[in-house]
Formats: sequence, C-alpha cells, structure tokens
Amino acid sequence: MTKNINVIIGSLRRGSYARKIAHNAIDYFPEGYKASILEIRDLPLYDFDYDDPEVADVRVPEEYTAFREAIKASDGILFVTPENNRTIPACLKNAIDIGSKPNGDVAWKNLPAGIISHSVGRMGGYSSQKNLRLALSYFDMPTPGQPEVFLAQSPTLFDEEDRLNEGTAQFLQDYVDRFVGIIDRQLEASGNG
Repeated sequence: MTKNINVIIGSLRRGSYARKIAHNAIDYFPEGYKASILEIRDLPLYDFDYDDPEVADVRVPEEYTAFREAIKASDGILFVTPENNRTIPACLKNAIDIGSKPNGDVAWKNLPAGIISHSVGRMGGYSSQKNLRLALSYFDMPTPGQPEVFLAQSPTLFDEEDRLNEGTAQFLQDYVDRFVGIIDRQLEASGNG
C-alpha cells in the first residue's frame, strides 16, 4: 500500500527557496511513499462563519472541503516554510486554521508532521518553525525531534540546477528517514501498516 505524504509550502512564490527545498525533499522519500505538493494558494481566508452551524446563509467553500479531505487522506504532512517577520507566513497560518475546523472533525488530528524551515539569513527560520510547532501542538501531531531542520542562508544551498548541496541533502535525507519512521510506527500501531 502506497503511503501518501502531502507537502505544504509556506510560500506562494513560484521560485521561492521553500519550493526548491520541497522539490528536493520529495525525492528523499523511500519506495512505497508518494510525496506531492498540496497547494494552498487558492484557499480563501478563514472565516468561522463557514463552519458555524448557526450561520445558515453561507456555505463552506469548495476549496476548504477539498483541502480538508486531502489532509485526512494523508499518512503524514511535510511543512516547508520560510520565516516572515519572525513568524510563519500568513498563507500557512490560514491553511492551519482551515484544517483545524470544524471543531469536531479536525483534519490535522494525530497526523505525523515534519517541519523544514529556512531563511536567507543565519537563523534558518527558527522563529517560523517554533511558531508552526506551537500551532500544531494543539492537534497532537507527532514530529521528529533532534536534530530539527533550520536551513540558514538558503540561497547558498543550491547548485545551478536547484539541487541541494551534498551536506544539506544528507541532512534532509536523515530527517525524512526519521519522519518516515514515525509514520510507519503510527500506521503499525493503528493496524494500517
């Protein structure tokens, strides 16, 4: 059975470093795993009126429903995000909020998550990753522990073909392997492995 990994990129820009990192990371998943990018570009801003049963004159946007169903069909989520103003980008926070509702049917609940953050500076997206971890902690999402992945000075990590340098690639491969281990253990424990 193929295991489905959705990769969510915290940047909408087509040529972003986060997107380049994500495309590299997809290749690090082993046989039996299918990792693909789940776009968040077209998600309308979150509004609880869509999910409030007492508000009858609005309907849940189709984009919300499709996104939530894609998350629920996942065996794990890999987040790849830059840092914007010491936190996660607004588009990523919007996606987190959409997946967190309705209250009785949270798409993120207990889903294994991997997090790769980066920045063009020396901090490697530290603040964005810590803020993302804080948001995800509410949903009991197991994540790989140490070492976490903070990629500093991200523009320097790529060759002319947008492939990551050898050291960074090995570091990310180790992280993906540990993430896969969490997914495999969780699926075994649930009887779906």
